[in-house]
Amino acid sequence: MAVIYTSALRTTRMTATRDACAGGALQLLDSGGNVLSSHTLSPTGGTVADGDWTLAFANATAAASGTGTATAARIRNSSDADVATGLTVGLTDSGADVELQNTSINAGQDIIISSATLTDG
Repeated sequence: MAVIYTSALRTTRMTATRDACAGGALQLLDSGGNVLSSHTLSPTGGTVADGDWTLAFANATAAASGTGTATAARIRNSSDADVATGLTVGLTDSGADVELQNTSINAGQDIIISSATLTDG
C-alpha cells in the first residue's frame, strides 16, 4: 500500500524543493540526456499549493541550444547541481510534468513551456 501524506506535509516538502531550486534552471533533454534548452527559474521559483509546485520562469521563452526531441527534463539549482531528475515531457494538456506546444526542437528556436508542475505524491 502506498504511503499517503497530509496536504500540509506535501506542501512543506514541495516548498523546500522549490526554495532549493529558485534561481536555478529547468533543462529539456533528449533521449540521450543532451540539453536541448535551459529555462531559468524565477528568483522565487514559483508557487506551491496542496503539494503541487508550479514552476515560474525568469523569461517566458528561451532559445534552444540543441536539436532533437524533448523526452525528459531536470531541475538544477543555482549552483548547477541536479535537484530533480526524470521529469516527464509531453505536449500541452498531456498530463506530463513539463508541457510544450511542440516537443520537436531545433537549435535557435524559441521554446515556450506551456506548463511545468511537480507533484509530491
